[in-house]
Parts: sequence; structure tokens; C-alpha cells
Amino acid sequence: MAARILVTVAVAFLFWASFAGASEKNPEVDFVKKTISSHQIVIFSKSYCPYCKRAKSVFKELNQVPHVIELNERDDGSAIQDAVSEIVGRRTVPQVFIDGKHIGGSDDTVEAYENGKLHKLLGIAVKDRDDL
Repeated sequence: MAARILVTVAVAFLFWASFAGASEKNPEVDFVKKTISSHQIVIFSKSYCPYCKRAKSVFKELNQVPHVIELNERDDGSAIQDAVSEIVGRRTVPQVFIDGKHIGGSDDTVEAYENGKLHKLLGIAVKDRDDL
């Protein structure tokens, strides 16, 4: 438990530090930060990725419409993926953000859905715990 808390604190610090001044010369990092701060739910995704489809399906199940950046459909997609990696420390997709907070990837998103954390972050009542 203590190790998990330490990892969480370290990730939170790195996330904060990356926002604190990482992008003065990097327009992609600026784009990522602006996107994250401008939308309640943001998913950096690739349209063909089964893990991305899984994460997006969670929000569909919750009747929520995320702002999705399909990296493979953009000329600057690789650079944006690098910028996301610089911010969160992971290059994999999907990367999910809610209210500016990094949730994680597909497994993290599904876990947050199943344990009710996602509902809480989105202000959605959990109707029936057996459905989770």
C-alpha cells in the first residue's frame, strides 16, 4: 500500500512538474495542455487500437462524449504522442484525462469505471453496483 501511495505521489509530482514549465518551445506540449484544460474528458487515441476502443466504450456506456484526439489521423500525431509522453511519462495509447487529471490508459479507465471512481469524477450516480 505504501509503495502504491509513493508511486501515486511521484506520478502526480511528475505530472505537475511537466505542466509547470516544460513547453515554452514545444507547440505540441502546448496543444496537449490546452486540449486537456479545455474539455472535461480527453482521450489521446489511435482509431485502430483495441485498447483505445475499450476506453472509449466506457464513456459510451456512461453516456459521456469525450474529446478524442485520434493521433493516427493527424499529420502531427507522432509529435503529439511524444508531448503526451513528456507530460504523463507514458507513450502508449490511450491516455485519458478528466477535468485536467490524468486517469491513465485503458486498464486504468476500466478499473476506475468498475470501482465507481469514474462515476465520482464525472458526477454520475452509480445506479446499481451489480452492473459495474
